[in-house]
Parts: sequence; structure tokens; C-alpha cells
Amino acid sequence: MPQLGKKLITIGIILLVAGLILYFAGGRLTWLGRLPGDIRIERENFKFYFPITTIYVFLLSLEIIFIN
Repeated sequence: MPQLGKKLITIGIILLVAGLILYFAGGRLTWLGRLPGDIRIERENFKFYFPITTIYVFLLSLEIIFIN
């Protein structure tokens, strides 16, 4: 159980840091979600958005963090 507690604390700290970054630097991160490979279809009354590349970047970052 101590290992699970350590992992939950680590996840909480990572989420806190990510939230602070998004809160204070959200205006500077406009490229996030608009990477090449993200699917975006915008019509007059319809918007479809599927961030494939952004998801892969996010998952790769998580894998690097939790590789140990």
C-alpha cells in the first residue's frame, strides 16, 4: 500500500503543476491542440475536433515520467 500512496501523491503533484501552468500561461500555450496531425473540421454550424497528435505527446510525456 505505501507504493500506491506514493504514486497517488506523485500524480497529485503533477496535476497541480499542470493546472498552475495552464492557469498562468494558458494564453501562451495556444499551439497546444493545434499540432500537425490534429483533425479539425469547422463549418458554419458544425465543429469537429480530434487532437490525435496532442494526445500522443501527452501520453509520451506521462510514459517518460512514470517509466520507473
